[in-house]
Amino acid sequence: MRISRPVPDAARNLADRLAAALATPGRGSSDFDLNPGTVLPEGRKLRPAGVLVPISLTSGAPRLILTKRSSALKHHPGQIAFPGGKVDPGDRDETAAALREAWEEIGLPQDLPQVIGCLPPHETVTGFAVTPVVGLIREPFSPRPEEGEVAEVFSVPLEHVLDPGNYVVESRRWRGSRRRYYVVPYGPYYIWGATARMLRSLAERMR
Repeated sequence: MRISRPVPDAARNLADRLAAALATPGRGSSDFDLNPGTVLPEGRKLRPAGVLVPISLTSGAPRLILTKRSSALKHHPGQIAFPGGKVDPGDRDETAAALREAWEEIGLPQDLPQVIGCLPPHETVTGFAVTPVVGLIREPFSPRPEEGEVAEVFSVPLEHVLDPGNYVVESRRWRGSRRRYYVVPYGPYYIWGATARMLRSLAERMR
């Protein structure tokens, strides 16, 4: 059983701000926001998925926990991502999937995050409707990267990714056309694509 601790005013204020931002009505985001000319297959069905946006309050200023995927993976090798994945049959919903995957991928106990709320789903080019689940972590834990899946677990200042001025738009060739996407770099970490787009949605709501 976890022992509840007093909640500092700064942490309570952040929780309130996040809750208000997540409750703001608005449409979801997608990998196509910067690429409106993309032609999608008819009858395309999206598979539900959930990712955890874990914000740690255990070391002074709030920090966002992210993962670097293994370079040996078939899909998205070496990319920066939230812990998370598709909704399995045993998952109650996208939040349950995000918490389960965070336990499997980085060793975060499922009862540790305080779930504040969710952003609207993000549609990916790979056919997923990804629900970002925002959770606060008030107690320290020892990250345990999932072998073969996660190369590194690291964190960046929350303030950095909540500043829209830190985002830039870049592009590259993909499947015969030029695709534009958001990037929010931090030090050696190149945070881009769906992860950056979902973070920018949160930044826009927190302004």
